[in-house]
This record gives sequence, C-alpha cells and structure tokens, in this order.
Amino acid sequence: MNTEEHDDAILLSIAGMRCAGCVSAVESALAAVAGVTSVSVNFADHSASVTGQVDAGLLAQAVKQAGYDAAVMESLEDPSAQEGQELLRYRQLLKKAGVAGGFGLLLMLGEHWQWLPEIGSETGLWLWPELALITLGIMLYSGWHYYSGAVKSLLLGQANMDTLIALGTGSAWLYSCIVIDYHAMLPSLAKNAYFEAAVVILAFINLGTALETRARGKTSSAIRQLIGLQPRTARVIRNGEEIDIAIELVGLSETVRVRPGEKIPVDGVLTEGHSSVDESMLTGEPLPVEKSVGSKVVAGTFNQTGSFLFTATRIGRDTALAQIIKSVRQAQNSKPDIARLADKISGVFVPIVVAISVFTFIVWNVFGPEPSLGYAFATAMTVLVIACPCALGLATPISIMVAVGRAAQAGILIRNGDALQTAGKLTCLVVDKTGTVTEGKPTVASVETMSDLSEDTLLQLAASIEAASEHPLAASIVAAAEQKRLPLKTVTDFSALAGFGVSARCEGQRLLFGNKALMDKEGVKFTRYNNKLEKLSALGQTPMLLAVDDKVVGLVAVADALKKDSPAAIAQLQQLGIRIIMVTGDNQITAHAIAKQAGITEVNAQVLPQDKAALIKALQDQGEIVGMVGDGINDAPALAQADVGLAIGTGTDVAIESADVVILQGSLLKVPETIALSKATVTNIRQNLTGAFFYNVLSIPVAAGLLYPFFGILLNPMIAGAAMAMSSLTVVTNANRLRWMKW
Repeated sequence: MNTEEHDDAILLSIAGMRCAGCVSAVESALAAVAGVTSVSVNFADHSASVTGQVDAGLLAQAVKQAGYDAAVMESLEDPSAQEGQELLRYRQLLKKAGVAGGFGLLLMLGEHWQWLPEIGSETGLWLWPELALITLGIMLYSGWHYYSGAVKSLLLGQANMDTLIALGTGSAWLYSCIVIDYHAMLPSLAKNAYFEAAVVILAFINLGTALETRARGKTSSAIRQLIGLQPRTARVIRNGEEIDIAIELVGLSETVRVRPGEKIPVDGVLTEGHSSVDESMLTGEPLPVEKSVGSKVVAGTFNQTGSFLFTATRIGRDTALAQIIKSVRQAQNSKPDIARLADKISGVFVPIVVAISVFTFIVWNVFGPEPSLGYAFATAMTVLVIACPCALGLATPISIMVAVGRAAQAGILIRNGDALQTAGKLTCLVVDKTGTVTEGKPTVASVETMSDLSEDTLLQLAASIEAASEHPLAASIVAAAEQKRLPLKTVTDFSALAGFGVSARCEGQRLLFGNKALMDKEGVKFTRYNNKLEKLSALGQTPMLLAVDDKVVGLVAVADALKKDSPAAIAQLQQLGIRIIMVTGDNQITAHAIAKQAGITEVNAQVLPQDKAALIKALQDQGEIVGMVGDGINDAPALAQADVGLAIGTGTDVAIESADVVILQGSLLKVPETIALSKATVTNIRQNLTGAFFYNVLSIPVAAGLLYPFFGILLNPMIAGAAMAMSSLTVVTNANRLRWMKW
C-alpha cells in the first residue's frame, strides 16, 4: 500500500463505472475517507481526482468497498499500458456482444420461421427448458459485469445503470421461465417467452459500451501525446564521462547533453552550445526557437540542429511538461456548474425510472388489453432498458475532456472546467501592458547625439555607467553596447538615484544619466530638448538624457516594443463585443502611446498591484464578467480576482499559479481562441444535455406505451436496448467534433 500522504490531487483510475449513478457512489465513498477535502469523479475517462491529507491506498480501498476497482495513477505513466487495457476491454465487449447477439438472432429467426415448438407441446416440454439454461449461461457470460454491479449497488442501498439492465433482462428471463412452467395457467396470448429479448438487449448494450469505449479513448489523445513527449533516457556527464541513464535517475544541477534530433529530457538552462528547438507541442508555436547560453529549455521539446549542454533545474514531476499534464488532467476532471446539475439529475434518475416501470406494469396489467400480463411485462422491461442515463452522465465530462485536450494541443492550458464555461461569457477584459501587450523586454529604440560625440561613443558611455545599475532599463542599454561590441569603460563614484537615474565619474569627467527630473535636480539645462523628449514619449519610448560635466550631450531612448500580434488580437476581441481596458504601472504618456498602437481606447496608468484587483472588483460590481490577462507577480491578485484569469506562460510562476487559463506562448491571439473554444464547448455540452435529456423524457413515455391507445405503437425491448446504446455513442461522437475545431 502507498503510505505517502498527498497535498496535491491524487488521481485514481476507476474500473466498473457504467453510469452517472456510479459517479455519485464513487464520490460518496471517496468523500467519506478521513482527510479528504474535495472529490471529483470523471465518468468520461473513468478517473477520480482527490485532494486532502490522505493516504492514496485508503482511497483505492474505499472505492473497492463501494463495489468498484481503483488504482493510483502516476503523473507520467506509460500511456501504452492504459491504451492496451482499453483495447482489451473493447475487444471483450465486442466478443460478449457477438455471443449474445448471435444466439438472440437464432432465437428470433427460429420464432419467425416457426422452427421452435409451441410452449407446452411435447417437443417444447424439453426444448424450452434447454433454451432457458443456454440463455442463462449467455446472460452470465455477456452480462455478469452488469449483474454483479447491480448486486453491489443493492447492498450499498444505491441504484444505477446496472440496476436497470439487471432488472430488465433478469425479469425477461424469469418471466419466460414462469411461462414455460405455468403455461397451462396463462391465457394463450400471454404464452410468450422473452429469451431473445434478454440476450439481444445485452448484445446492444455491450456493443454500445464498446463503441463508446473506443470513441472515449480518443478524447485522451492530447494527454497521451504529452506523456509521449518525454524521452525514457537522458545523457548526463558524470566524472568527465557522458553516460546514458534512465530519465528518473537524472538529478538536480546535473549536466545533460542533448544532441541533434533528440528530445530534451528535463527542464534546464543552457551552459554551452547553440541550437534551435521545436517547442510546438507545448506552445502551439510552429517556428523553432533559437537557444543560446542562458536560455531555458523545457522537457519534451525537440532539439533540431545543434548540440548543447544544459544544467537540470527541474526534474520528475516538477518539469513544465509534468505540470502541464497534471493541469490538463485536473481540468478534465473538474466540473463546471452545468455538469454538477447533470450529476444531481442522474443521481435521482434511476429510482424514479424504477418507480415509473412499476407504475407502468400495474397500469397495463389492470387496464391493458389481453394478454394484459404480457403487455405489462414487456412495457415495464422496455422502460427499464431504454432509460439508462449513460448519455446524461457523459454529456458534460466528455465535452470538457475533448475541449481541454484540444486547447492543450493549441498551447492553451485550461486549469478548471468553470473557466472553460465562463470564458465565453466575458464582457470585459483587463490586460496588463508589460509582457502582455508588449514584449516585456525593453530594448534601445534610438540613440541621438547632441554634441560632437558619435552615437557609438554616446552609447558606450551610457552603458558604462549603467553596468552597475540594477534598473530594468539598464540591462537593455548594456545589451545594446555588447551587441555593437563596444568595450565598457571603468567608472568610479557610482550612485543610483531612485526615481531619477544614476551618476558616476569616468576618465575624470562627471556623468549624469537619467530623466528630466535628474537634470532639474542637478541644475543641468535641457529645455531646448523638451519637444524631442515629448515626441519620443508619445511614441511609447522612455528617453534618458546623458550629461557630461553638466552639459547634455545626447539621449538614449528605450522602448518595450509592442508584440506584433497584439493589435490583431485586440481587434478580434473588440469584434466579439468585449470591452478592453489596459492597466499598467507605467506613466500616462507611455501607457496611452502603447494603447494607441494596440487599438485600445481605455487606459488606467500608474496603477499599483492592489489597485488592479480593486479595479476588477469594481467592474464586477457594475455587472461585468471580467477576464484578466497578465504575466507578472504584480498581476497575481488581479488574476485571482477576475472571473477568468489568463496568464501569459512566459511570465512568472506566481502569475501562472493564480490563473485559470495559461497561454503557453506569449501571444494575445490565444485569448480570442480561448473564448471561441469556450463558446463552442458550452454549445456542445448543451447539445449533449438537450439530446440526452429529451431522449429520456420522450423515450420513457413511448416505452411505457403512451402511443399505443392512439396509434397502436408499442416499443420492442430489443429496440429500446439499441436506442439506449446509440444515445451514448451519439453524445461521445458529438463531443469529439471539438477535436477538429479550427480558429
């Protein structure tokens, strides 16, 4: 038994669930275990997600005591084993359907061509009991999993799909045996055996479950593809030698070699070499990404050209790939409000169906035409068979599974089902500026000399003095000088003046580098350059003046460039009728300049982190359904406050943990894609629920014989079995349409 206690969600694979009633039973069993804080059971992929301080072995034991089987799932288990089990189950179900269907077909042909003797005749006295025993054997072979499930549910005081199937087919066999033994006491019109109905119903149900299993297996293809990304071995350097070891043996800070054409085994940072890496399976971005010393690499991505060394920073379940798989599974197991409603309906559905079946039997037996007992039995059995709530239970989780998997393939990580449901309802979107609308990487936009110094010398002096600064803009100036291979000069008496700039001495000269306020503070005249400074600010650039011995000699303007696809993304969102508000801690002039370039009209500048969350709260109080897109630590409170928080995956871990949706690449275009997927998924769920609900609402009265007095129509129990199976298959097929969704 696994004795480790978990704070993270524990994933269990559940065997034996056959309807939404089973979901309720499993959830109740798991919730009763001490230490469990939340439980979510997914009927679509037969799994459960459990959180709390609890032993995983106890959870599996609780599920087994409830009449089902369970096993703990690892984050990166070999997908081939699970696929093999699903394929084996599919083949077994087909075999059981074939045996039951074959025998049922022989019985139907025998009765149609009058090959079978009449019940009570001399030949019938020995043949029909033989057929009863053969039928019983086939029922036990093809339907044992249903009968055993019904008994377990009965012992627990519950009812589910197995209950309906067991009652329907079991009563068909029992009634037929009574007809054989007591035929003399029954009117001639009631002397009908239903052996063929019992086995054909099982054939249809097994066939439907097999096809459903086959179709349902495709919904987890996204996870299987993600799991398959991680290689099984890694080449590490130990004691100066390169050796191949199993992936689970790679340690933190280990030096790993990746050669051309190999998958990257764990997360890390390049220490030597250069290459281009295909990250499309994780980000959805088709173009390879250039990697050099200092670049981050992610497990599961594909190295294309060069060979390089990197230091492992995240291994095992901590890698980005493992976390993505975990988040996808949690999202597929999570339940939006619409799913919880379906679960509640399904939980009380089976007892109601049994009551309707009993009522149907009584009405037909008392008021029906002769043979009333035969009609009563047939209609009651048809109600039981056709009303199995499989389709209702599958309607929501199967759509959620497909949609979350489709999103993951497109580089959109949806972390819970509620976000998937709510994203399509957004009326307002608050977007951060830096790193969301813009690249988040300031670069030198222009260098202008106002003296006899060359632009290169001006940049060299600015970089020399900024080399000792920790200001975010300083790194971009130093990087620009390095790119031009300008050697930095030695400076002394360095001083950082918060909110103003920096000062230092270089080669006997006093240097000042900073904003207008610094020049004012130090008494340096610069008013003749005011127009130039305002023009640069209006372009969204941050100009900084350089003064040598109290005389302005030039300026360096730094800009955080607008992302190329931001204007297109904003335009798409506005076409959807969504109100866009940009919030930033930057100054008003720069903020409005960037907003104008992006096509955003509403701007809140110089906003503190806590004010972002307050702004979202105020919008929500006005009735807006608000989404927040951000990437920094300062965005985390706002992401948590929003109805749907969308984090740019290139940002900080804190922001990503606070978000409901993670965009694995930095493109804002993924936001309208997320909204489109949300709308398509909710529509798909409604189609499934409407179809499943109306199927049950309409089919039960027809099965009970409501149309018989008016049109003489009475539904055959075998047709009911086929219809029940096809309703589930229809739901699964409809949900799988989301796999092919195009944006």
